[in-house]
Amino acid sequence: MKKIILILAVILMGCAAPKDCCAQLTVCDSLSYSIYPNTILTVTPSSGGISNVGAIDWNFTACNDVTCYIPQGNNPFTFPLINMSDTVKLCYDAYIYLLDSTLVYCTYCDSLVYNFNLFTWVVLSSNVVSINEVPLRITNNNIYDINGKVVTDLKNNTIYIRKNKKFIRL
Repeated sequence: MKKIILILAVILMGCAAPKDCCAQLTVCDSLSYSIYPNTILTVTPSSGGISNVGAIDWNFTACNDVTCYIPQGNNPFTFPLINMSDTVKLCYDAYIYLLDSTLVYCTYCDSLVYNFNLFTWVVLSSNVVSINEVPLRITNNNIYDINGKVVTDLKNNTIYIRKNKKFIRL
């Protein structure tokens, strides 16, 4: 166990920053898939040029909010029961059989939606594009707590808001 930890520490020290680290950590890093531009969810896997591979078994599933489906066909894999209005969790399990008789298991999932402008399925991005704050101007003389509730009984050392200004009662 100590030997494995030492080897991992040496590998990680050589990779101070991701751009400085050129070696992949596992063969799973090379796996990917492509989505065909189509109304029917259709994907094809890619091994990314992994060397010393004897074979790869791919198992794809696509799930909507009702159930999970196995694909029809084999490379490309199609999911005709998935609707364009679905948000889909697309997953694959890959069993990589290396030439030295080693078996490597990889698993990966993405959330997909159909983009009606691009006419294809795309990975659902979780990046926030923008947040617009709507300013609220209170012109009355009421005093509010930080939750926005009107307060009549003020406590010491508590933050309050009156006419859009924060204050603390001491």
